[in-house]
Amino acid sequence: MNIRRLLLTIILAFILILSWIFFIPNHYEVPAFVERPGTQYWELNTGSRIGYTKIESSSDIKGSPVIYLHGGPGGIIRDEVIEALRPLLQQGHDLYFYDQIGSGHSVRLDDISQYTVQRHKADLAEIIEVIHSEKVILIAHSWGCLLAINYIQDYPDKVEKMILEGPGPILPINKKLKFEVPPDSLNLRQPELSNAQGNQKAHNLRSRLFTKWAYLFKSKLASDREADNFFTYLNQELNKSTFYSADHAVEMPGGGGYYAHIMTVKSFNEVPDKRDMLKEIDIPVLILKGQCDNQPWGYTREYLDLLPNAKLRIIENSGHDLVNGNRAEYVKLVGEFILDVNLKQVEINN
Repeated sequence: MNIRRLLLTIILAFILILSWIFFIPNHYEVPAFVERPGTQYWELNTGSRIGYTKIESSSDIKGSPVIYLHGGPGGIIRDEVIEALRPLLQQGHDLYFYDQIGSGHSVRLDDISQYTVQRHKADLAEIIEVIHSEKVILIAHSWGCLLAINYIQDYPDKVEKMILEGPGPILPINKKLKFEVPPDSLNLRQPELSNAQGNQKAHNLRSRLFTKWAYLFKSKLASDREADNFFTYLNQELNKSTFYSADHAVEMPGGGGYYAHIMTVKSFNEVPDKRDMLKEIDIPVLILKGQCDNQPWGYTREYLDLLPNAKLRIIENSGHDLVNGNRAEYVKLVGEFILDVNLKQVEINN
């Protein structure tokens, strides 16, 4: 009788624990998403409702508009990025900053299987048509670089030039490049903390469960609110690896989209391999990499190998977050490149 009672108690406890994990949302003490005053919206034919900020140049000289592609996937436009790029207004460039589908001001999708690289590319293509410019300048960070590359493979004539900041891998990923050792001449260093450490610290049983659930069933076990708050909590830890010292990390704002993040990453392997097409695209490209960037060197080197008109500059004392890592140098290099100042290529010697 005692054994039977013990077994029933264990089974009941197991059921209660599973029920708790499945049905009771976790609460995270994280910053709430703050809407940016003046936000406008595009209603795209793709079905996306995209929130964006447009800042018009008052200069008599009009250059191609600049579109900024934030990182993530599932990231947001941050105020410090807008401020860092404001000097481009004086050069006659209108500035567009938009939150990609599923994050920030933009709508969350009910069907999370629609969060794919293809969907993001289709949104970008329509946005560029909507602003009615013959050409645009793309400035992209991290995952945004992958999006920019996928766009120019299909629409090379629409882009005047590109700036790629801390680029992630060209899709589909060549995983061998992750282990490539950078040349000593670049004096690159590893940040104090890694993304793996951040993931290990932030994830819990429920977050792992609703992540797996999304992968397997392409549906939401956790609400967008809970998942996005977890993403903010996770990013507070991951952000520490984007600075050369974790002590210098800034607080991450709320608003990121977790389902947009994990499902877009899941679609990476579905992207057709068009990397050889990049050899025929001769637009000017500036690649900016922090001295302590957490993105592997091999990924950056592939961009330099494939893009015939690409130049690399290393930003010292900065990690993956270039704007907060060394803003003065970042603003200087971006401004000079947009002005067509002849930036020197760094020497890459083994």
